[in-house]
Amino acid sequence: MLTDYHNHLENGTLSLDYLTKFTDKAKELGIESFGISEHAYHFYQTADILQNPWVNERRYYDMKDYEALFQQAWKRDIDVKMSIEMDYTPGKHKEMEQFIKSYDFDYVIGSIHWVGDFGIDLAEYRKEWDRRDVAQVYKAYFDQVVTLAESNLFDIVGHLDLVKIFKYVPDDEEFLLQQYERATDALAKSKTCVEISTAGLRKPVGEIYPDPRLLQKCFEKNIPIVLSSDAHFPEHVGANFDQALKLAKEIGYTSIMTFSKGERKEYPIG
Repeated sequence: MLTDYHNHLENGTLSLDYLTKFTDKAKELGIESFGISEHAYHFYQTADILQNPWVNERRYYDMKDYEALFQQAWKRDIDVKMSIEMDYTPGKHKEMEQFIKSYDFDYVIGSIHWVGDFGIDLAEYRKEWDRRDVAQVYKAYFDQVVTLAESNLFDIVGHLDLVKIFKYVPDDEEFLLQQYERATDALAKSKTCVEISTAGLRKPVGEIYPDPRLLQKCFEKNIPIVLSSDAHFPEHVGANFDQALKLAKEIGYTSIMTFSKGERKEYPIG
């Protein structure tokens, strides 16, 4: 079994023609469980969850149109899961839960892109890394990973160590491993799966998410996995999955999780 659960239509249109470019690519690659998980901040219905100038400029979708797109696809027997990637926002658990429960998602991805007002993975904020204490950013980032897991709102945590995207990593390895330890302790007590994401191979860091040491801790604590490409264009669907599979198997994983309307099933990986 192969999954690709983290994909975005935002660089095209919310149309069946554009959606099928993604699903056709998934079918071509033998990806049997495939989903679209558009960024939640694009939707008017999330205005009470996340507000800042960067996201507000990009809030232009309505969930009615998103749901209608999937209804069209399912009527055509196109096998695609409906999901959302939500920016985990501390202090907004009630609002996030309300949004998630309002729609019939197959699964929900929770991701951390913001540490306070700092968009950690955005090119526009890259110079901020040179102004900030890297260890403090990592501590604040993994604080959110812990509370994301404790919220138990999400089926999958997206790109678990996205914070490394621009190659800013604390020099103190013991400190870094402590962050990995507490994050995986919290995830192990939750329903949240971890994605092995090949997106990092297309980013400055040039590595899969998560780091092998972090994934090893996930495996040791029986945290399930899915595979994801985080494709923002059809040609990136399933990108570099050979490397993701190799890593998963080297760590010791033999199974993968699938989702349908919130229900999960485990299958042999590959």
